[in-house]
Amino acid sequence: MLVRRFLFSNGFRYRIHAKSLPGTPDLAIVGLRTCVFINGCFWHGHEGCSMYVMPKTNVDYWSNKIRRNRERDHEARVALKELGWHTVEIWECQLKSKERMRTLQGLLRTLNVIALENEGAKFTYDFDYEEERSVAAEDYAGE
Repeated sequence: MLVRRFLFSNGFRYRIHAKSLPGTPDLAIVGLRTCVFINGCFWHGHEGCSMYVMPKTNVDYWSNKIRRNRERDHEARVALKELGWHTVEIWECQLKSKERMRTLQGLLRTLNVIALENEGAKFTYDFDYEEERSVAAEDYAGE
């Protein structure tokens, strides 16, 4: 709800859980051909995150389940890219109060870059030049 409210208040309109798209993205911004996936850190295996801790019981089940979730996420992103869609991934931990505004501003900036490129704008912006890359930015450097 947090991301949806933020996007709506900034003028973006979207579809929720678009079943017609691979991976059923949480949000599909059709006008920008962009999908936003909001992943739970545990369920999608967010490496290096304190919210992702492998359970100590039934380890085989959980490791296989999380591995398969990751594979399915990757397959969905590849399929969307082949269809000409952009993908943005936001992790649950990035929406906690400390990181929330930075994440949402990064999302807004990423969507604005996509909108400009869709309109044919040519610019050279080096994401790697920044001290720290925006947490909501997609794998986007110069596609």
